[in-house]
Amino acid sequence: MKLRKESEYTHGSLANVGVLLVNLGTPEAPTKKSVREYLKEFLWDPRVVEIPRAIWWLILNGIILRIRPKTSAKKYAVIWSDEGSPLRIYTEKQAALLQSKFDDTTSPKVIVKSAMRYGKPSVDNGLNQLRAEGCDQILVTPLYPQFNSSTTGSIYDAVF
Repeated sequence: MKLRKESEYTHGSLANVGVLLVNLGTPEAPTKKSVREYLKEFLWDPRVVEIPRAIWWLILNGIILRIRPKTSAKKYAVIWSDEGSPLRIYTEKQAALLQSKFDDTTSPKVIVKSAMRYGKPSVDNGLNQLRAEGCDQILVTPLYPQFNSSTTGSIYDAVF
């Protein structure tokens, strides 16, 4: 779901406000299959690798996705915990802590969710969750310290 046009404002009504914290992403598991799926999504983004698509498709599918998932999965396994990927865990904790700051203290209600640009939970999923919870206004917040086309720009592509 792409971000859609804001609904008509009615004076006196307070719609929920959504905050979507977005980080880079992570595989679902430290396995060759999950890492391959993650790398394919991540490295296929034209903002991440800016070479002609046909050439890049051959390199990505012919070389990188045949070699890299196995070695990367081993490295992910070293940092993985029982809860999952550290990046996902800490991003979800950030969202929960921010949510706790808004709980019962704001009007309109502020709902905080987290998402990953690549992998799950996806930006699309986060936007859908916030819309389902009645958020008419959504603040998408990339969790990067700077703007870069391959990071923040890619998140904006996913949203708009």
